[in-house]
Amino acid sequence: MASKRVSCRWCGMSSLVPLEAQTLYCQACDRYTMSQSNYNGYLPYGASGNANFMSSNTYATNPGFAGYGRSYQPVNTGRVYQVQLQPYAPPAHGRKRAVLCGITYKGHKQSLNGSINDVLYMKKLLVERCGFPISSILVLTEEEDYSRFPTKKNIRAALRWLVHGCQSGDSLVFHYSGHGSQVRDRDGDELDGYDESLLPVDYETEGRVLDDEINATIVRPLLRGATLHAIIDTCFSGTFLDLPNICRINREGYYKWEDHRTRTAYRGTSGGHAFSISACDDHQNSGDTTAFTGAAIGALTYSFVRTLEQEPKLTYGRLLNGLHKRIGAAREEVGLNSNVPHLSQEPQLSSSHKFDIHSNPFML
Repeated sequence: MASKRVSCRWCGMSSLVPLEAQTLYCQACDRYTMSQSNYNGYLPYGASGNANFMSSNTYATNPGFAGYGRSYQPVNTGRVYQVQLQPYAPPAHGRKRAVLCGITYKGHKQSLNGSINDVLYMKKLLVERCGFPISSILVLTEEEDYSRFPTKKNIRAALRWLVHGCQSGDSLVFHYSGHGSQVRDRDGDELDGYDESLLPVDYETEGRVLDDEINATIVRPLLRGATLHAIIDTCFSGTFLDLPNICRINREGYYKWEDHRTRTAYRGTSGGHAFSISACDDHQNSGDTTAFTGAAIGALTYSFVRTLEQEPKLTYGRLLNGLHKRIGAAREEVGLNSNVPHLSQEPQLSSSHKFDIHSNPFML
């Protein structure tokens, strides 16, 4: 294989990399360098400074969050990279399949501490409690080999893998723990005027993955009898999968479904059922916290796993109630009992169809 020698811009150590490689990962200093042959001084839309993030008056952050608080937007540092993905070969029509993606943004000022813990916690639940074969769980973190780093290209490929060949009886899970953001909607399919998005580790150079694309990739292909559950532990995540129905529930358990369908886009499935359980509403922030175990972990992920462990047979309504109680208790423990909308965190349920959340059992 043809190769070239690239020197680390941080420590100066040189290494051989494939000729087509766009970046170098330096094992000596644990940092990344963009190949000069691929860098022309121009970064794609959304990668230069903070100009393409939401304006500061669109949402609010609280720098005083201590012990609880997921950073809201990573700082652009130019240290991310692209890794070529080897094609994934899914098991032959695996009845249970999952993609677990956790991103810490290591090296950024606003890195996350709990994302990899979230993935490990979720994987343990799926294997030990829900009967998912280890071979049918695809993990994307910065601790995996290069073919499974959570780059935009790898995330896209993993999502396609998740639904490839799905059929009636399949149970699919997508878990994401990382940064989320909002960008202005440009195709008129968002009631609030903003698209939600996840930020891959290389978002600075490759851009975000919008909710429109996530919906088209893993929601629309679902055939009758197939089920998808997404557990989204990030900020601005209420409509992360762009599902047409949003469940609004109060503390007494009374709920109603909001219709988020638009005339410009179809957001449903091809007959299957899709559910999204997200950490917060579209205008809210989610958090890492040490309040649960002493180690950093996403409030939604921990609450989701513990609720299922303690009550294996529960309805969607009881699950939502359990999430609200656990997250609320953790916030109070660290002094975050604010009723200010953008400083609160209320887990959300959205679905491809309306149903009775207090009678339908929750199953993965």
